Amino acid sequence: MLRLTLALAVAGLALAGGASAGGWATAGLSPLPPEDVSGGSTWKTTITVLQHGRTPLDGVSPTLTLRNPTTGEKQTFAATPTGEPGKYAVTVAFPESGSWEVSVWDGFTQYGNPQTTTFGSVDLGAGTTSSGGGFPLGWTLSGVAAALAAALALVLLRRRSRPDSVAAPLPG
Repeated sequence: MLRLTLALAVAGLALAGGASAGGWATAGLSPLPPEDVSGGSTWKTTITVLQHGRTPLDGVSPTLTLRNPTTGEKQTFAATPTGEPGKYAVTVAFPESGSWEVSVWDGFTQYGNPQTTTFGSVDLGAGTTSSGGGFPLGWTLSGVAAALAAALALVLLRRRSRPDSVAAPLPG
């Protein structure tokens, strides 16, 4: 029974990690927007796309989008491969002064699950940039599932290792 419990715990941990596997990628930006950016200026950056957060991903078409939350205006800029695996160059022309949210669409559509990552916002003309990264929901859910599976395995193991309390007659 102990072997079965351990096998179930290991299977639960493996399935928890696999539940969020499949077709997903992460997207990063380097460098982030400069702090002294102003309307009409340009910003050259590189988008890095990693399948499962590890393997550089070629053959995708990521884009960088600026969105003005006040007006709803959007400007999207296509990235082009740099020749380095998983790296895509993009040149952004800031349209005007104001606050603009910066996000990247990873373009990984092979499994029907492309993601958009938000990198905060930039205030043009104000000289400030706020970075707020996207929330890693897939990793969080996998971690919670793995922790629950491990806790269940420990509870089952503790129950199995406790000797049954049987009253034995006292020597006498």
